[in-house]
Amino acid sequence: NSVYTVQGGHRAVVFNRLVGMKETVYGEGLNFNIPWLERPIIYDIRTRPVNLQTLTGSKDLQMVTIAIRVLHKPNPNQLVWIYRMLGINYDERVLPSIMNECAKAVVARYNANELLTKRDVVSKEISFDLEKRARIFNIQLEDVAITHLAFSPEYARAVEAKQVAQQDAERAKYIVLGAQQEKKTIITKARGEAESAELIGTAVRQNPGFMKLRRIDAARDIADIVASSGNKVYLNADSLLLNL
Repeated sequence: NSVYTVQGGHRAVVFNRLVGMKETVYGEGLNFNIPWLERPIIYDIRTRPVNLQTLTGSKDLQMVTIAIRVLHKPNPNQLVWIYRMLGINYDERVLPSIMNECAKAVVARYNANELLTKRDVVSKEISFDLEKRARIFNIQLEDVAITHLAFSPEYARAVEAKQVAQQDAERAKYIVLGAQQEKKTIITKARGEAESAELIGTAVRQNPGFMKLRRIDAARDIADIVASSGNKVYLNADSLLLNL
């Protein structure tokens, strides 16, 4: 055919059997070519995702499984170079290797704990290194994100055991504080009772009428209880502690 159509979000480069790749990048719409002598190659220049999962080691030698998602597209002005050097499936040739390399290089700078607490920083460093490498191959990256980060089962069990130990230590701390507070309460109560007994003893020694007053108070309490009861009870003075 002497005509071909470039769809929206696509670009075309043309291979000529006599001179090789033509330097022009053809845009959307209807384009012309010489049958048999020229052949158009269509590129999708829309943003597409690619995912990579790799196993690598952290600074403290912990094995880490990290998954990265990259949104990429080819540089529309460099499609001729991309076809010459990489071909149609440029992303399959380049991105897995540089993603794997950049992820391992960045993860190796941090220990396991920092990978969790500084995840945003790690993601930005991977993005910076990856964009720098991708520009060499005329690939534009629009977003780089860590989608999954996991450690070995041994490390996960160690972290869980550490958390349990910390919780047990905090629980023991509160138990000790509670026991100390209870001890202080008992001591304070005992001191109060001792002081009360001492005051009562002093009052009895100094004023014999103190015991009579206490008996009257006790008799009044007994009388109030009996009076509020539904049963009628008759008590003598001895029962009311009034045998003064």
